[in-house]
Amino acid sequence: ANASRRLIVLRALDKWDRLGSDGVKLLLTRGRKDDSGDFTPGAGLSDFNANLLLTLLSLRSGLAEVSENWKGEINPEVNVQNPDGKTVLCRLSDAFATMLGRAELKPAPSLAIAAQQLAEFAKLIETAGYGDGRIIIDPSCIRGLEYSTGPVFEAELMISEDGEDADDGQPVRFGSVGGGGRYDDLVARFTGQKVPATGFSIGVSRLQAALAHIGAKPQAALGPVVVLVMDKAEIATYQKMLQQLRAANIRAEMYLGSSGMKAQMKYADKRNSPCVIIQGSDERAKGEVTIKDLIEGAKAAAAIKDNKEWKAARPAQMSVAESALVDEVRKIIALHSSGHTS
Repeated sequence: ANASRRLIVLRALDKWDRLGSDGVKLLLTRGRKDDSGDFTPGAGLSDFNANLLLTLLSLRSGLAEVSENWKGEINPEVNVQNPDGKTVLCRLSDAFATMLGRAELKPAPSLAIAAQQLAEFAKLIETAGYGDGRIIIDPSCIRGLEYSTGPVFEAELMISEDGEDADDGQPVRFGSVGGGGRYDDLVARFTGQKVPATGFSIGVSRLQAALAHIGAKPQAALGPVVVLVMDKAEIATYQKMLQQLRAANIRAEMYLGSSGMKAQMKYADKRNSPCVIIQGSDERAKGEVTIKDLIEGAKAAAAIKDNKEWKAARPAQMSVAESALVDEVRKIIALHSSGHTS
């Protein structure tokens, strides 16, 4: 019964953009009749709980406004003050947990885990340099209502189509070009083994139309620079390097997975990466990174006779100061770009 009711609630919240607050509240409570006269039964929530959920849908990004009637229930250590000196803010994850904790329906035990994950997401987003609004935590983003087991994602293009205006005078945007989420049970359906999994699908036609609209040129055949993950505890540090490269218009990605260095290097080779970025504990202590030129390294390795000689030479590998990362990577890309289509 609870699973069925949960699905009704999620389907109602998923209609936020189309029906607005009033329409969603009807679906959460007593039901709604549309313009054609068709009636959709509601979830039967009280007005109090429905209002709590509607308030949650209005929260955005990493911080949320705290209303006077429940701000004292949030840990004061995470409270911050708005510039106006009046509005108190708290982390979205804490607002989420507190508001559902106040609800008449008892929150699921997984709520604390979800709230912590939101806090970790917010930290990683900010560290990666996307705290400017390009990536937001949005409770009204709902996908995979019956099968998602964790966070869900939506990629929306904010560029507008020329000559097409909405009723309110605002330009029509291309909108969603991709979406997905955590779905841990997918692999188990076919193999019987529980494997963590996150999937993402891309709307190719709409994305192609948007790229043509802005006159985007084809990407270079040369693959992206790959930032290796040598220490899982330093994910934020590697993301910062990734963002530095991308901010300099350098195609780059960070390795995702739990494989060792050898497997990560093989991955970079398959991606046709010009170089990889390596920083272990020794380099980090010195404020340095190691850059390995994979193309020159492969040429040099072909001329080396044995493994001992290869280890001694460490072909096409250099250590540079962290501040020189972008400049040195640019040199490597410039060296190899002439032989690739742009």
